[in-house]
Amino acid sequence: MILTITPNPALDVTYHLPRGQWGEVNRVETVSETAGGKGVNVARVLHRLGEAVACTGFLGGDTGDRLRALLSDVDQRWVPIPSPTRRTTAVVDADTTTLFNEPGPAVSESAWERLCALTADAVGDGDVVTVSGSMPPGTGDEALASVVGAARRRGARVVVDTSGPHLLAAARAGATLLKPNHHELRAATGCDDLAAGAQRLLDEGAAGVVVSRAEAGMIALVADSGRPQRTWQARPVELVHGNPTGAGDAAVAALARALHRNSRPLPDILAEQLADAVALSAAAVARPVAGEVDLDMYARTRASVVASPGLDQH
Repeated sequence: MILTITPNPALDVTYHLPRGQWGEVNRVETVSETAGGKGVNVARVLHRLGEAVACTGFLGGDTGDRLRALLSDVDQRWVPIPSPTRRTTAVVDADTTTLFNEPGPAVSESAWERLCALTADAVGDGDVVTVSGSMPPGTGDEALASVVGAARRRGARVVVDTSGPHLLAAARAGATLLKPNHHELRAATGCDDLAAGAQRLLDEGAAGVVVSRAEAGMIALVADSGRPQRTWQARPVELVHGNPTGAGDAAVAALARALHRNSRPLPDILAEQLADAVALSAAAVARPVAGEVDLDMYARTRASVVASPGLDQH
């Protein structure tokens, strides 16, 4: 099984209107709602691919109830909290998309302990846990580390997609894979050189790092028992236009699926499956809503993408 953890989920609300005007009355033409949060998107992609997946994290209030109802086709194992789940609001007009992201509720230490216990009960040897997105306000490094540790002690592999100090905390906790984008990697490590930044995370304790670089594809680096790091790169053959919001989440889904299906060493898995992560990311860009993938485009792109050893960071 794959367990996706979203510590700070959101009810995504989108307003569509012809043209937005600051300081004026704006009349919205249509409103849509979706279950949001990066881990929720990962779960939706995995479910679409037919994988056994469950979704957890913290959920509360009326917005949490609405999110749960919108995600009814996915196995949900949320930890209840008293404060309402946040909303993200997108205002979409003919020219731009403007996002308003609420910070989300603070989460108590006891709620994090319940999440650790749920994780330990849910997974075992051969399972995969993903932790995706921002952390609730006030979350300390030890909270994320405790979740990673609980999964690792049960024999599960752990993929973490977050940012800032929490990325370093996940590395120190021994995450199997970290998947920042190139901006997040530079911000977290202070290294302009992507290989140096990834090496910093490997030195901190992560087993592997996959860095997404938008249309430039992805690079992967793996620690190899004290020897020089092993590296690969893969990029799409053609540029895909669309909505990039869920591309990184689709990549996490691809990597989690690869880890779940293969018990082989991490370098062997990445050498074969990095191209799959790039293809599934492109298939997500082709869809208008994060958490969806165009399976026809995925099949076409996967046939043409190849991972090669070495790095080209430009």
